[in-house]
Amino acid sequence: MVELMIVMAIVVILVSIAIPQYQKAMIRAKESVLKNNLFTLRQVIDEYTYDKQKAPQSLDDLVSTGYLKEVPIDPITNTNSSWKTVMEDALQAVNQTEPGIFDVKSGSDKTGLDGTAYADW
Repeated sequence: MVELMIVMAIVVILVSIAIPQYQKAMIRAKESVLKNNLFTLRQVIDEYTYDKQKAPQSLDDLVSTGYLKEVPIDPITNTNSSWKTVMEDALQAVNQTEPGIFDVKSGSDKTGLDGTAYADW
């Protein structure tokens, strides 16, 4: 019986060490996907702006013109409708009559493992 209690205590200690490591690994994976999605969206916005000589008015413009198959999912919020778009300043826009999307950020209000908010990435 004592041996069983010792084994159970060891198992509990190992599980208590493994669970936080697993959770951090899951967060790191989501952060990696977020960085990749942000890079892709920003690159496609730049390509659209260069090709069309005007910035897209919405992320759906990128899908409808074939630059993306679909708007990627924000892995932190688990939806593709939470992206926060940053609009161009009208004076600095490529097409000053139609300023469009200049940048995109995560719609999450959470903080990453590095201490910065996901919305600032």
